[in-house]
Amino acid sequence: MTTPNTILVTGGTGFLGSHLCKRLIKEGHRVICVDNNYTGSLDNVRELLDHPNFKFIEHNIIEPLAVDEKLDQIYNLACPASPRHYQGKAAIFTTKTCVLGVLNMLELAKKHGARIFQSSTSEVYGEPAVHPQPETYRGNVNPIGIRACYDEGKRCAESLLFDYYREEEVDIKVVRIFNTYGPYMNPEDGRVVSNVICQALRGEDITLYGDGTQTRSFCYVDDLIEGFIRMMDSPKGFTGPVNLGNPGEFSMNELAQLVIQKVGGNHKIVYRPLPKDDPTHRKPDITLAKEKLHWQPQVPLSQGLDKTIAYFRQHTEAK
Repeated sequence: MTTPNTILVTGGTGFLGSHLCKRLIKEGHRVICVDNNYTGSLDNVRELLDHPNFKFIEHNIIEPLAVDEKLDQIYNLACPASPRHYQGKAAIFTTKTCVLGVLNMLELAKKHGARIFQSSTSEVYGEPAVHPQPETYRGNVNPIGIRACYDEGKRCAESLLFDYYREEEVDIKVVRIFNTYGPYMNPEDGRVVSNVICQALRGEDITLYGDGTQTRSFCYVDDLIEGFIRMMDSPKGFTGPVNLGNPGEFSMNELAQLVIQKVGGNHKIVYRPLPKDDPTHRKPDITLAKEKLHWQPQVPLSQGLDKTIAYFRQHTEAK
């Protein structure tokens, strides 16, 4: 039986944050969910709003946050995470969230003596020249490209966490998330899994970018959240960064064909130009997660897609 903690979750109404909040509440913790709902939605946590151990605060972490309750842990998940949200008009906002937001959360952790968890990303590896990607790989990122607000923002966030660890003795945990999917994804976020499923359910052509041979490694959300919990509960001094993702590697063509097979119907695959700086290959080396967290994904892609398709089918029919 775990000791109940008071836990702050930023980005708590988003895809990953809402799953995390539900898991933490289920385990008996007090959860303070913070979000400005830029990409998240209160609908994702509606079932928790009346729970006595759950509190929602509408706030943008670019601005400092005062919390009256004593915090034991902070999960910092706040940041637009799909190119459709962080490119264009939201690029500066994304960098501010990565840098100013992380600074504010680090100061909050320092004030409360709380352990802070940072959701970093496989995007810190950029267009990798090493495959699969271990945590020791320093990456190949375009610092002035259209994705840099996110890629470099997350790299800077990691730098800040480790400086606070070294200089201020803040207790930090850093994970690098590889492509994750599952229920409560935003159908409009432009990510490949939600795109392909929603197009298939609507009977539309399936849009892929590039020639469809580029690869990703898809991790089901429940597996990822389990990794979050294990990392947060790992011994003090084990800071990471730790890759969390499913090393099963699939091409975009394979993903599209699998979804078409599951949804049914005759769907044409339409290819569009690959966006600038979009990585052609992505696969995590999870040796460290296996060794230190005793963690590895349990849900295969086919099974996870069944659950995700069922969610989107219900979501589509409810509209």
